[in-house]
Amino acid sequence: MKATLGAGLGLKPQHFDDALHCTQDEMWFEVHPENYLMAGGPRLAWLDAVRSRHPLSLHGVSLSLAGAAPPDAQHLGRLAGLIRRVEPALVSEHLAWSTLDRRYYPDLLPVPRTSAVLARVADNIQRAQNQLQHRIAIENPSHYLRMDNHDWSETDFLDELVRRSGCGLLVDINNVYVSAHNIGYDARTYLDNLPAEAILEIHLAGHSIDAGEDSETGLLIDSHDAPVNDAVWTLYRHLIERIGERPTLIERDDKIPDFAELMAERDRAQELLSTQGALK
Repeated sequence: MKATLGAGLGLKPQHFDDALHCTQDEMWFEVHPENYLMAGGPRLAWLDAVRSRHPLSLHGVSLSLAGAAPPDAQHLGRLAGLIRRVEPALVSEHLAWSTLDRRYYPDLLPVPRTSAVLARVADNIQRAQNQLQHRIAIENPSHYLRMDNHDWSETDFLDELVRRSGCGLLVDINNVYVSAHNIGYDARTYLDNLPAEAILEIHLAGHSIDAGEDSETGLLIDSHDAPVNDAVWTLYRHLIERIGERPTLIERDDKIPDFAELMAERDRAQELLSTQGALK
């Protein structure tokens, strides 16, 4: 029987012992698979130990599924090996590109939502899912400037991507909030337009204001270096009231606090999930 996934945390090396001995129900951990694509050694042994106690999710950052070329076959092969090894409950990637002409760019870069790009991304996702033998959840991007010449709204683009490729969705609510602020759309309407049945996972994270910007109108950065904002918590409650319980991750990638502080945020998400489940 598969474990039920409630709220989880991104797994950091400094929290290994805490993660290994954590006993909360429905707990799980997420890692970037790129950190574990080696043949052996202490890092994989560490991941195996945590996997023996808790379900894992693999959240990729380098498949470049929205790129001009198909995903790298060698990289997919290594990722498939890791999937066979740890049997993750969830596998996810981003609606973004990061490679061009064999050059890797350390950012998740946006694309115009044209019909040609839609067809290319759907094909890349299908190629990846076929080789990995696992469904992928695609994460909505953060936006920092408005792009013109879109054929599709972002929610319609994601909906059609699900239809064509069979992928799922990972809804990062902080990305929605940051993008809504930066380029000017209504975050609740965005969430309401996503296909509920396709949502496999939710991310919650903190953000920051770009240096030197006004605190009310300045550019927001999806920095993952702060607690989850109250407005993001409000949007999270709104989403799960509409779609029901979904595995939910607290992301923190910089200015990382101690495990207990992250667990407090995780427990807040778990309480909201449990309340929603009790209302069924």
